[in-house]
Amino acid sequence: QVQLVESGGGLVQPGGSLRLSCEASGFTVSGYAMAWHRQTPGKERELVALIASGGHSNYPDSVRGRFTISVDSAKNTVYLHMANLNPDDTGVYYCKRPTGSIWGQGTQVTVSS
Repeated sequence: QVQLVESGGGLVQPGGSLRLSCEASGFTVSGYAMAWHRQTPGKERELVALIASGGHSNYPDSVRGRFTISVDSAKNTVYLHMANLNPDDTGVYYCKRPTGSIWGQGTQVTVSS
């Protein structure tokens, strides 16, 4: 069964950092492009990071330089490293395998003092 399970969300102060994890089962993440999206209050779900199967990554301007997506093939896990967080980063973060539109259940990130 193909499945994605996110973890690592929580409450963090502005300027802080957080690492989200997305553990995959039923397939090998290194063979696919993988992505992180977020749903922020009042906005549509948006892509925040994409990594191709070859390792090349892309980010929108809103997070470039602050977010980093990576893959640990040994753990079959995709990570999203987030730094210098601000309240606009608050939302539910979802892991996705674009091929087949496979989504995780999401993990809440709240940036607040």
